[in-house]
Amino acid sequence: MTQSDYKKLAGIVFVFLFFYFVPLDSVVVEGAFLSGLLLLQEYVREHILTCLLPAFFIAGGISAFVKRETILRYLGGHVKKYLSYFVASVSGIILAVCSCTILPLFASIRKGGAGLGPATTFLFAGPAINVGAIFLTMSVLGFDIGLARVFFAILLAILVGITMQLIFREKPNDEDLFVKCPKKTYEVGKGVLAIFFLTILGILVVGDLPVVDFHKYILMTLLILIVVGISIFKFKRELTGKWLSETWKFSKMLLPILFVGVFIAGFIMPFLPEPLIVQLVGTNSIFGNFIASIFGAFMYFSTLTEVPILQALIAKGMSQGPALALLLAGPSLSLPNMLVIRKVFGNTRTFVYILLVVFYSTIAGFIFGSLMSL
Repeated sequence: MTQSDYKKLAGIVFVFLFFYFVPLDSVVVEGAFLSGLLLLQEYVREHILTCLLPAFFIAGGISAFVKRETILRYLGGHVKKYLSYFVASVSGIILAVCSCTILPLFASIRKGGAGLGPATTFLFAGPAINVGAIFLTMSVLGFDIGLARVFFAILLAILVGITMQLIFREKPNDEDLFVKCPKKTYEVGKGVLAIFFLTILGILVVGDLPVVDFHKYILMTLLILIVVGISIFKFKRELTGKWLSETWKFSKMLLPILFVGVFIAGFIMPFLPEPLIVQLVGTNSIFGNFIASIFGAFMYFSTLTEVPILQALIAKGMSQGPALALLLAGPSLSLPNMLVIRKVFGNTRTFVYILLVVFYSTIAGFIFGSLMSL
């Protein structure tokens, strides 16, 4: 770690300790500023340790142990469709990409010969099923909308990709992919890696249980000891260092953004016009879902910040259907992203892609909202 990294770590630890232990009723502030502080304190106390920290360790492990090229090689136009679309739709989990890192990856696989359909599927699904974002969604907004986000993100990604392919009828490109893939060599056994990831996942699941019980903390302690034991006795020192380094990369990139985003979401809550929100997205109508999809497509949400923003909107009366529509359209699109996508796709294909994302997100939100109201 560099001196800059140590400063960032110290800053993150200070913010965490301050908001975890300091009672904010002793802070002489009020109004919107206090609202932002209170929401940030809620996230620090309820979601950082039990949700995001294990998710960062999972993402770091994926980045350290699973080669990106192993996934990207299956997106070429010559690959069987059922395989390429499936890999493209779930690669966001394997690659642990965010809305910023998806763009150079998308550009590289497209340049290297990835088919139009799989490339578009990859572009949509990558940031939509980011590991940290999914677990944070389930923890903050509820398991139902978190599960719906995963399901519809994968389904819509495939539908968007297939539709793009059907509209433009691009012929497969049999050239080798720009991203070359050497044969994968495992530095540790597959079984050990499976136990390692399942144990971290167990920490996340147990830690997020809505109970305060002695047995819960005993179980979490045992799971943590298993992870530590595997990293000490089964991984080489270099491999453990790589895992921790990748985990730190995710943490230092995302946690400061999340802290700022959560505070801003809490700060603007008192200013949100509740009657207008109820009028526009307060019911599960096609119009309400369409408005939410448009808002999500053109606004820029840093990774994870869409969750506290939605939490604020739902508290002001936003319906479940439009909330999901925004979650689906938001991560994959924004005005800055559109400019980059346009350079790769061109004007016509970019315009059609935006329309498809908005259309399918609207329909998915409406379906989810209808199911939730049954």
